[in-house]
Amino acid sequence: MDAAMMFMDCPEYMDKHGAVRCGLPAEVESRYTVRSTDGPLESAKIRCPRGHWFNGPVELLTLSTRQGAAVSQAANCDRQDTAPLPARRSRPE
Repeated sequence: MDAAMMFMDCPEYMDKHGAVRCGLPAEVESRYTVRSTDGPLESAKIRCPRGHWFNGPVELLTLSTRQGAAVSQAANCDRQDTAPLPARRSRPE
C-alpha cells in the first residue's frame, strides 16, 4: 500500500469572472481509471481545506500554464459585462 499523500492545486473559481482560483493544496483522496472511447482516463477525487471537492479526469482538474496565462490576460482586460448585445435579425418568412 502506498502511504504517500498527493496534492493538486484546487481549481475552484473564486470570482464571477473566472479569473481567480482558490489554489489551496487539495488532497487527492482517491485515484481511479475511467473507460472512454478515446481510451482510459486517469481520474481523481480531490478536496481542499475550504471544502471544495472535485471528482473527474486529472487533466481537467489541473490548470496548465498556458490556460493560466489566458485567464490572467482576461482578468487584466477592461470588461463591460453590462454592454448590450447586438440586435438579432429576424428571418424572412
